[in-house]
Amino acid sequence: MSFKDRVYTIARHIPKGKVATYGQIAKLAGSPGGGRAVGSLMKTNPFAPRVPCHRVVASDGSLTGFSAPGGIKKKKALLKAEGVVFKKDNVDITKSLWNGKIK
Repeated sequence: MSFKDRVYTIARHIPKGKVATYGQIAKLAGSPGGGRAVGSLMKTNPFAPRVPCHRVVASDGSLTGFSAPGGIKKKKALLKAEGVVFKKDNVDITKSLWNGKIK
């Protein structure tokens, strides 16, 4: 399985109410330090919404790049509707970070 396939498979398993970081997904996909590559794949995600790219955030919880209509504002609204906890404009990573376990 290619890195791209592993990334989309992992991201598909992020449950509602949780987020993963770009770096976390890269590490789970076998490429620590590949966070930027994960970001590029999320930007061009052909499998949305089955692969919920809106649930992928920066390591500090900030909402970066969302190419769907509405941009970051839409990403925040989607995450809030799913129950993700925020501290001001950033996701509260201590409360909403996915444990990385695939069911």
